[in-house]
Amino acid sequence: MDHITLAGIRETPLSVDEVIDAVGEPRVGGTAFFIGTVRDHDHGRDVSALTYSAHPSAEAEMRRVMEKVVADTSEDGRPVWKVAALHRVGELRIGDIAVVVAAAAEHREEAFAACRRLIDDIKAEVPIWKHQVFNEGDAEWVGAC
Repeated sequence: MDHITLAGIRETPLSVDEVIDAVGEPRVGGTAFFIGTVRDHDHGRDVSALTYSAHPSAEAEMRRVMEKVVADTSEDGRPVWKVAALHRVGELRIGDIAVVVAAAAEHREEAFAACRRLIDDIKAEVPIWKHQVFNEGDAEWVGAC
C-alpha cells in the first residue's frame, strides 16, 4: 500500500478538499491537517508581498520526507495509513493558502504526531524558499534549507 497519496509543488491555488480526499480510508479513525496561510506580518513587520520558489528536486525531497515520517511514526504497530502534502510556489497574496498537509491514522494520537512532524520536516528539509517584501520596501529570503 502506498501511504503517500498526494505530494506536490504547485503554481496554482491549493485545494484543501483534494488533500482531504487523498487521505480518506475506511480504516482511518483520525485525520489531522495543517493549513499554512500567508500572513500580513513577520518578525513584527508588515508584509506587502510574498513569493515562494522551489528547487527542481523539491517534490522528490517532499516524498522522501513523507516516507520517513510514515516509517518513523508507524514503528509502534499503530500505523499512519496515509499522508498528503501540497506546497504552492509563485506570487501569493495575504490570506492565500501556501501549504496543506494531512496525516490519517487509526487513532488521533498518531495522526496528530505525524501531521506535526510532516509540516516541521517539510519546512526544515525541502528546498522551498520564501521571498517576502516588507511595507518599508526592503525584503528578505527565508530558506527551508
